Amino acid sequence: MRKDFGAKPLLYPMPVFIIGIYGQDGTPNAMNAAWGGISEEQEISICVSEDHKTTENILSRRAFTVSMATADQMAACDYVGIVSGNKEPDKFAKAGFHATKSSFVDAPLIDELPMALECQLISYDPETCRLVGRIVNVSADERILSEDGKIDVTKLQPITYDPLRHDYLALGPKVGNAFHDGVSLK
Repeated sequence: MRKDFGAKPLLYPMPVFIIGIYGQDGTPNAMNAAWGGISEEQEISICVSEDHKTTENILSRRAFTVSMATADQMAACDYVGIVSGNKEPDKFAKAGFHATKSSFVDAPLIDELPMALECQLISYDPETCRLVGRIVNVSADERILSEDGKIDVTKLQPITYDPLRHDYLALGPKVGNAFHDGVSLK
C-alpha cells in the first residue's frame, strides 16, 4: 500500500548546491540552494527567489558558480543557506570560505568545495524563480580525481538534502554499473 503526500517538492537525492557570486563591490558571496538540476546538456536550472542578494548579483554580473556541498563542509554550506547576504555582507568569509576567481566566468570558485560548474546566465524568470545557466566549464580539485583522471564521487563526498526531514545525507556506496547491469534482463 502507498501513502499519498500530495504535491510536494520531494525528490531523492536532492543535491545541495552552493551558488558562488561576486557582489557589486567584488566581494564573494555564497548561497545554499537545493532545488535544481541539470536541465539540458550544458545547462543547469535552479529555483532561487528574487529577494535573495544572490539573485540580484547574478542578474547584475550575469555569471555564477555552482559547487557541490560536501560532507566535510556541511556546517559552512548550511550557514550560507540560513544567513542572508542582505543582512550579513561578509557571510562568505564567516563561513570560512576562500575564493579564487574563475578563469571562465565572472564568479568565484570556493576553494573549500572541490567541484564546481562555472556558468553564464541564460535567463531568470521572477514569477517561477527559475534561474538557468549555461555551463561553460566544470572544474575539480585534483584531490577528488581517481587514477584515470575522472571525478571520484567517494572522494568528493557530496551531500543531499531530505526536504521531508530537513536532513543532510551523504551518498552511499556503489550498487551497480549503469548501462550494463540491466542488460541481463534483455
